[in-house]
Amino acid sequence: MDVEQVTGELYALRPSEFTAARDAYVAEARRAKDKAAARAIAALRRPPLAVWAANLPARERPEEAARFLALGEALREAHRTLDGERLREAGRQRHRLVAALVRTAAALAEEAGHPVSDPVLGEVEQILHAVLARPEVAGPWAKGRLTTLPETAVGFPAVPSETLAARTPTVPPGPRAGARRKGPALTRDEQGKGEKAETVKEAKAERARAAAGEARTVLARRERERDAARETETAARTAAEEAAERLRRAEREREEAAEAAAVAERTARETGAALRTAEQALDGARDAVARAEKEVRRHGRAER
Repeated sequence: MDVEQVTGELYALRPSEFTAARDAYVAEARRAKDKAAARAIAALRRPPLAVWAANLPARERPEEAARFLALGEALREAHRTLDGERLREAGRQRHRLVAALVRTAAALAEEAGHPVSDPVLGEVEQILHAVLARPEVAGPWAKGRLTTLPETAVGFPAVPSETLAARTPTVPPGPRAGARRKGPALTRDEQGKGEKAETVKEAKAERARAAAGEARTVLARRERERDAARETETAARTAAEEAAERLRRAEREREEAAEAAAVAERTARETGAALRTAEQALDGARDAVARAEKEVRRHGRAER
């Protein structure tokens, strides 16, 4: 059995179809005595709904996915080199492309017959931010085989302001063609400070966006936990009410059985007394018969 092909087929399915299809492939591999394939397929895990939706653009829109992955590489490189201009440009593209892919994921999910809610799309957005920031997330996503929600913070590592300032050139490039200045010209030192401040500001804004994304991810997770707890509490309350009703029925049945037992005991006592009276009457009747027969025999001898 071609495990790679089976894996691709499984992760193309809707989450509700995944488990049954996976188990069927496992059974088929076992019948074919392909133990390695059976183990590998059995280890595949059904992706949560948000992860399934986030995988859709990678599977169905490869050109968009390729541009997105290239942006992630550019962003990571800009953070490594602390290139302020590249950070600003990549940051602008980042939010535009993430928003576009979220819309694409929503449309593809609806086409697949499984539309997703706004909270799920919020999780899709955070997954895509993680794809940009983390190669270990980008790799599985590129194949449409991401299986779990990223558990760690979404975003790029924070860069200290002092480091950014030290890595930013103090002498900026020459003025842009056609640029016009109003007022007195800035000194080189003032221009350098302005560039430093702008780079530091952009890095701080990037960290703030990452922190906001992480907060939204945590919020969505807490909402899921709350909904799960609510369902559990409702199920427990229903089970408690059903158990209480069964207890009430059992108590009523016990009371009825006790009453029936008391009636039966009274009836048995009364029947026993009646039986004893009948037996006494029978004994009396037997005695009377015996006396009468004796009298008959006595008169018969007298006549002879």
